Amino acid sequence: MKPYVTVSTKDMDCEEWLKLRKSGLGGSDAGAVCGVNPYSSPMKVYLDKISEKTEQFDNEAMRQGRDLEEYVAKRFTEETGLLVRRSRKLYRSRNHPFMLADIDRLIVGEEAGLECKTANAFQAEQWKSGAIPSHYLMQCIHYMAVTGKKRWYLAVVILGKEFQYRRIERDEEMIQRLITIEEKFWKSNVMLNQLPEPDGSHYCDEALEELYQRPKETREIPLIGFDERLAKREKIMKTIAKLEKEQKRIEQEVKLFLKDHEAASSELFGVRWANVDTKRLDAKRLKEERPEIYKEFLSTTCSRRLFIKAS
Repeated sequence: MKPYVTVSTKDMDCEEWLKLRKSGLGGSDAGAVCGVNPYSSPMKVYLDKISEKTEQFDNEAMRQGRDLEEYVAKRFTEETGLLVRRSRKLYRSRNHPFMLADIDRLIVGEEAGLECKTANAFQAEQWKSGAIPSHYLMQCIHYMAVTGKKRWYLAVVILGKEFQYRRIERDEEMIQRLITIEEKFWKSNVMLNQLPEPDGSHYCDEALEELYQRPKETREIPLIGFDERLAKREKIMKTIAKLEKEQKRIEQEVKLFLKDHEAASSELFGVRWANVDTKRLDAKRLKEERPEIYKEFLSTTCSRRLFIKAS
């Protein structure tokens, strides 16, 4: 018996597909749940799974990734000689039904799959010397856990620069560790409507803002159990301020060295102290001289700001 069941996605509309994705954790969720995805967080995944919203966030980078998927797959075949095909199915693990896999390609004649990626030139360092970004590695391990495949290939086109691919062999120990993490998250957080612990990420901030947009109670409550952590926060802030001052001092020394020169370099570093023209709207002047225009284009946004003061 195969370790998974499948649902055909060939003629599935976007709304139905998005609802299906909410019924489990997909490959792109794996890295976030493990805390290694720089573009997401456990709390963000949690909110997505419990929400009834089915709107799909999109941007230009994501659009290019989808449009170039076929190109990346073709480059992989050219480079390796391995033929690939679309699966047009969503896979669900039999033993762990909360684990889903919507895979890019299957390798013909081999117990393997292919994940296609694109990256910009600024992300090239993440792929240097055979490296694999951690969240992509977790994605491939997740797919092997669901499908039972022996290996997974990861192909990337670094736009305007080069093509690379990696071969990732099945690792039972890593698969079991990932299953344990995902199972705990799904059963303890999603199923019980229990928020994951904060992780310090920007995306965790966004999730909290979405959950608690406005205070419903204005009365003050006792602050219990935070004195030690807030005292630690005070020490961290003082350390950061000290390090930032040291950083500024070094930068000022470099400026003093450059004087009227724009650039300098050594074997390890290159520096430039260049002019940058910045244009900003003079809101104060606009408000004073053309108040009717200022009011017409004035918009109000609401967000909650945390203020902490030591007693």
